[in-house]
Amino acid sequence: MRYVQLRAFHYVAISGGFSRAAEALFLTQPAISDQVRKLEEEYDILLFNRHKKQVTLTRQGQKLLEITHRMFDTEQQALDLLSETRSLRSGTLRIVADAAHHLLHILGKFREKYPGIQITMRGGNTETVIASLYAYEADIGVLGEIPEGRDFDILRLNSTPIIAFVARDHPIASRKSMSFEELTNYPLVMRERGSKTRHKLEAMAAGVGVALRPAIEAEGREAVREIVASGAGVGFVSEAEFGRDGRLVPVIIDAPEMLMDEALICLRERAGGKLVRAFWQVAEDVGPAA
Repeated sequence: MRYVQLRAFHYVAISGGFSRAAEALFLTQPAISDQVRKLEEEYDILLFNRHKKQVTLTRQGQKLLEITHRMFDTEQQALDLLSETRSLRSGTLRIVADAAHHLLHILGKFREKYPGIQITMRGGNTETVIASLYAYEADIGVLGEIPEGRDFDILRLNSTPIIAFVARDHPIASRKSMSFEELTNYPLVMRERGSKTRHKLEAMAAGVGVALRPAIEAEGREAVREIVASGAGVGFVSEAEFGRDGRLVPVIIDAPEMLMDEALICLRERAGGKLVRAFWQVAEDVGPAA
């Protein structure tokens, strides 16, 4: 087994094909194919299913990818350590967040300090954030539930209560607060299953003997916001994420306070990466959003 063979396998796996792996490594496709073939022949193992132009990992290939992810990430951390004296002038930091709102005050400061760093951000619920970090598809996550276990480094950003909200012309828009029982008299617009906000909301309602049944279930916070703004029902969100939208009015839920802890997280084994450390330091320096 040679380093170049594992590298070829790794890039084919993460790129989704031999041609893309060759482009990423500045090699020819035959060279990449030959390296992967030799690795498979040497250990009498099939790492990829090859169907016409599609390439997918076999079960053994998926297990090997978990190992090479760690291997090449450790290699990158070593490179970062050896080149620590160089300023952060380039690179890409990948963030997956359940709500970008919690990062806005950090992103501005980070971009100001490291203008050469590209940031990619995508949304998702808590399950998506955790899965993306474990799969090495993201470097940093933002989520509304502190994960259990010792796999993650965690930096708390803020803690705010869950509130209801409706369109400005909704019948209950003038109400300052309402109980769960009262809210169930109106159509409820709720996040998809897997959302920690929904999970915490349903648990609290059940604790006071009320079952929350969504009339509309939508994937993503923005989808819920737009549906509620149309007047279709009552939505729920953490107070910090309500933001400023003249179409919407907040309604306090008359129940024991349900706090959503928003946190910055990363895999502990990847916390030493140069970009992750730089972003983490800025987040610690900036502190919670006002």
